[in-house]
Amino acid sequence: MADFYQNGVITTLHKLCDRPLANLERELYQFSEQRPMALILPSLYSELEGDALPHIVDELKGAGFISEIIIGLDRADEQQYRQAIEFFSQLPQPHRVLWNDGPRLSAIDEELKALKLAPQQLGKGRNVWYCMGYVLAATNAEAIALHDCDITTYDRELLARLIYPVANPQFSYEFCKGYYARIANGHINGRVCRLLVTPLLRALKKVFGELEYLQYMDSFRYSLAGEFSFRRDVLMDLRIPSDWGLEIGVLSEMHRNYANNRLCQVDIADNYDHKHQDLSAEDAQKGLSKMSIDICKALFRKLATQGETFNSGTFRTIKATYFRAALDLVETYRNDALMNGLDLDIHMEEKAVELFAQNIMHAGSTFLDNPMETPFIPSWNRVISAKPDVLKKMAAAVEEDMLQYGPAPAIPLDLNEHYAVSEATA
Repeated sequence: MADFYQNGVITTLHKLCDRPLANLERELYQFSEQRPMALILPSLYSELEGDALPHIVDELKGAGFISEIIIGLDRADEQQYRQAIEFFSQLPQPHRVLWNDGPRLSAIDEELKALKLAPQQLGKGRNVWYCMGYVLAATNAEAIALHDCDITTYDRELLARLIYPVANPQFSYEFCKGYYARIANGHINGRVCRLLVTPLLRALKKVFGELEYLQYMDSFRYSLAGEFSFRRDVLMDLRIPSDWGLEIGVLSEMHRNYANNRLCQVDIADNYDHKHQDLSAEDAQKGLSKMSIDICKALFRKLATQGETFNSGTFRTIKATYFRAALDLVETYRNDALMNGLDLDIHMEEKAVELFAQNIMHAGSTFLDNPMETPFIPSWNRVISAKPDVLKKMAAAVEEDMLQYGPAPAIPLDLNEHYAVSEATA
């Protein structure tokens, strides 16, 4: 059972009791009359063949408060796209599958590349960005949730709690971040958040002082959670990284665009587990090693935009300060695990800390060597300004793919009607 303590500068919405899901969903149904809700699912084709996504889809069948589901499908050929359409056809909600590797959406991507407006890297950030564009292009959703497709402990209460803060008309939140304890099979997980992000933020405070941005970031209980929700107007000005810095980048953008009282975090699950990444100590381009480098660069870039200066000496100081803070936290986590009857491998924890310390220096060197690096995907506001017809072309491409490669959607989209409404309310 959670406490009710409010820490930091961001409102925390706790799970103080076991509220019946039916009661929560009844309210969401009422909210949906005023604020239609959509769900974004960024997915790899391989996840359709795993155990997690089939269960997620089964749970979503009961989420009637969601009016539309948008699935971004990566790494799929034509046959796999057809199979994906069939796989998701069991959903009772209107839904669309974006074939990101298909010829139609690839052609739009090439047009944006010619204008230097396309995502530079493949991955979740690119997938999410195109799904967000489709939300603007072809839905009337006012409250949107996003979560991963590899959650092995999923139930639809997670979704209900995640979207509630931005769906409730009595709340003024524009953005909500999900959090949870990463406990599974008798182990404490979440190494990158526990052993990199938390001690790194504390090290950065010691080096640069108690900056408001660092206090803000340290207020999030699980800053790397892949689950968040937002209002529709957030989408137009959001610039997100296309690499592993996605979650940190989104939080940084929300800090730039909104006052803290328009943001919150919510406890969405008692038990949470998903696919685990390898540490990949021998390859900085894979697994948690690459993730840690991208996260460090995302934090360094944000601090640089606020006027902080870096040099090689700065990064050596950050690394040393981080290393001491992280090792102290290893002891804290060990004691917490023992008191709760959980396992924690001190050796593996300290190996991760050593790798992350090394990667702080690696990220710092890359940051200094590439001052013109622009990893952020442009905002949809900018893209629409440069290419006014892009959303209409995207909506048409998705619709044509669904019609050509799968059975006719249960509720076809009237693009002309949609754009007449969009232009009238613009």
